Amino acid sequence: MKFEKVPLPYAPDALEPVISKTTIEFHYGKHHQAYVDNLNKLIVGTEFENADLETIVKMSEGAIFNNAGQVLNHNLYFTSFSPNGGGKPKGKLAEAIDEQFGSFEKFQGLFNDAGVSLFGSGWVWLAKDENGKLSIEKESNAGNPIRKGLTPILGFDVWEHAYYLDYQNRRADHLKELWEIIDWDVVSQRY
Repeated sequence: MKFEKVPLPYAPDALEPVISKTTIEFHYGKHHQAYVDNLNKLIVGTEFENADLETIVKMSEGAIFNNAGQVLNHNLYFTSFSPNGGGKPKGKLAEAIDEQFGSFEKFQGLFNDAGVSLFGSGWVWLAKDENGKLSIEKESNAGNPIRKGLTPILGFDVWEHAYYLDYQNRRADHLKELWEIIDWDVVSQRY
């Protein structure tokens, strides 16, 4: 199976000023493309050559896992945004957040804290279990909650390439601003 980057559902400059066109060009255009290209090369002649992406992430190790994880993570990440995003979730997701975390604002604070406190590179995820219970998961490097049997519904990339051109070393500022472009309709559908 040959993998490709998920198409962006917006123009490269549409998320400015939260994420600049330059960051999109490097992050999506170069970093994400490299993960896709590497994965496609690495799986040739392996048991994963015809597997779907989630199976590869769940079952692989080493370089194949690292690249497959990053392809899946970035596909979810880049499709979580909209130039018309922001605000708060509605419906069942909003109810689940209130039930699990007390309020949307408390959830945001805990999520941001998880992203800031993650040492090194990785991801912070909002994930759900099979019963719909939500959790905030910190994953280093290419980690994804599906390896724990959870479904990732929202992920913030805390690798420096995701924010350094726009925010330099200010990871906390980057995380705070991402809430302004979240497409809650997409995230709610994942829930």
